[in-house]
Amino acid sequence: MAEDLFSSDQKKRIKAAIQEAELNTSGEVRVHLENHCKTENVLDRASQMFSKLEMHKTDARNGVLIYMAVKDHRFAIIGDAGINQKVGDDFWDTTKDKMLAHFKNGNLTTGLVEGILCAGEKLKEYFPYQKDDKNELSDDISFGKN
Repeated sequence: MAEDLFSSDQKKRIKAAIQEAELNTSGEVRVHLENHCKTENVLDRASQMFSKLEMHKTDARNGVLIYMAVKDHRFAIIGDAGINQKVGDDFWDTTKDKMLAHFKNGNLTTGLVEGILCAGEKLKEYFPYQKDDKNELSDDISFGKN
């Protein structure tokens, strides 16, 4: 199981990164990990999980999902409609590149943490943190059953 690839401390580091990233932005970041991508296209699977996790239900439509199929060595970053309306097609490229450099060296946790923090920084420009911001989505990692 994907969940078993991460120690308790690693899971805490990832969750702490989500919480830190969300101090920069009103955007909401989630991480979903599973063993295998159930579709041919990793972006399609990430979109399915985005919907299943009900990430489209944020007020500003500014949720971000970092999806990873750990055994298939595939991952994607997708943002909701509110983000996509404001940013270019290459918005997530630098975040993906940072993550991939760590993943290639077997550092999954560090790659996820760096990606999460980078996402928070990038979103700050378009969706700055608001004093009355509420945490609309869980900061816990979600895990697939496959």
